[in-house]
Amino acid sequence: MNNNSSFHPRAVITDVDGTITDKSRRINLDSVSAIRNLVDNGIPVVFASGNTECSLSFLCKMTGTDGTIIAENGGLYRITYAGERKICSDRAACLEAYEIVRRYYEEDGLELQLYSPEYRFADIAFARTVDPGEVRDILSGMPVKILDSGFAIHIQSGDVNKATTFGLVAEEIGIPVSDFVAFGDSNNDREMLEAAGLGVAVAGGQRGAVEAADLVSTKEYGDGFSEIIRDIFSSLF
Repeated sequence: MNNNSSFHPRAVITDVDGTITDKSRRINLDSVSAIRNLVDNGIPVVFASGNTECSLSFLCKMTGTDGTIIAENGGLYRITYAGERKICSDRAACLEAYEIVRRYYEEDGLELQLYSPEYRFADIAFARTVDPGEVRDILSGMPVKILDSGFAIHIQSGDVNKATTFGLVAEEIGIPVSDFVAFGDSNNDREMLEAAGLGVAVAGGQRGAVEAADLVSTKEYGDGFSEIIRDIFSSLF
């Protein structure tokens, strides 16, 4: 980890929801402008999100990146658009765990809402209509973990997170994690922020992200992302 005044990153890795969006998950246009400027100046930008591969591919197209992504909170990754999908998670264990949770709430008359099950290959995501802490208790002892992004509840393999897959991506593209600046806002970004050369949390983020960060923006959401990007890469703006 570094002080941003002496750190000169070669690449950027960033969460999406809450980090380059507003609180309603609408993309922040200044963040898009900043990302396009980085890409146009040869700075790789990697999206690392709980979102699906297909949604991140669309985001890459719209922002101009090369298509390198980490999806499903580290459950899978792809290097450029031409790269193959590589799955890092045991989805069978996640499906088994979800069935236990589904039956538990079904007995109380509650129906869980899955998010994009046909487009997920590594984890399970469902609407945040129940208590994430209770879900953790229900699945205690199983080889999975529960992630609360603030937007959805995710069931994921216990040995996978954004940082573990970040290391794989960094190795494949030939840029050490220590040469990345990482951005996030959620507890599930914590390990990624700690792994990067400089970890940045946007203001208003969850406690885990803020505690792990070397630097916290003064502005919230996507405005905080573009604030720090313009500061670190000031010569490009």
